[in-house]
Amino acid sequence: MLDRILLTNDDGIDAPGLAILEAVAAELAREVWVVAPEHDQSGVSHAISLHHALRVSQHGERRFGISGTPGDCAVMGICHLMTDGAPQLLLSGVNRGLNLGMETVFSGTVGGAMTGMMLGVPSIALSQAYKDRNNVVWDASRTLGAKVVRDLLAIGWSKDACLNVNFPACLASEAGPVTLARQGVGMIAGMHVDTRVDPRGMAYHWLNFRRGDRQQGPESDYDALRAGNIVVTPLRYDRTDEEAYLALAEKLPRFAAP
Repeated sequence: MLDRILLTNDDGIDAPGLAILEAVAAELAREVWVVAPEHDQSGVSHAISLHHALRVSQHGERRFGISGTPGDCAVMGICHLMTDGAPQLLLSGVNRGLNLGMETVFSGTVGGAMTGMMLGVPSIALSQAYKDRNNVVWDASRTLGAKVVRDLLAIGWSKDACLNVNFPACLASEAGPVTLARQGVGMIAGMHVDTRVDPRGMAYHWLNFRRGDRQQGPESDYDALRAGNIVVTPLRYDRTDEEAYLALAEKLPRFAAP
């Protein structure tokens, strides 16, 4: 049993997935701290608020809402609110909807976990896939979440990575095993701008992803989830593309420290 865990998310402090994560964390730690956005922060990635002040509101014992991003929440929890000791683990989620492939770059759920990792706290992002957005079946993450996290902690992983865990859209009894997979290409096929006109005749715009079925590559997270497995992918900040680096190195000098 851990001493203390910090929880955050990107769906907001009143999100049902966060309530599930609180129940999961209660099986893992003596103290559970929640520092989550006051409002939905989906799609904000790893953003940190540098140009406006943050406000904190208390929602109960060791439970705080922040007027900012999941990254802000991780910073406020670790560096400001938990003054008598850092958490031994940060959990971000449980997100309503999967976070796989290229979408992990935009995900606030993953962003919260990666900020925790940056601050030296082992961190895991958790997401629940669904078939119907308005009727999410949370059974897999609710029932299996604590065991999955406990097993991953027992194995351990690099301090330079956070883990991205996705639960399949099925009952816990139907879920496949915990499976290691690589980040796939994902389903993002572009962006779409939906332009509308408000009652005053002024234009406004909604941004959204265009998605399509794409080849994912070997050992991909998407293919593993489609097979009904609980998918684990280690993620890191270093995005250097080795193939492109080696190709450019044929024409450009490599930097060597003096």
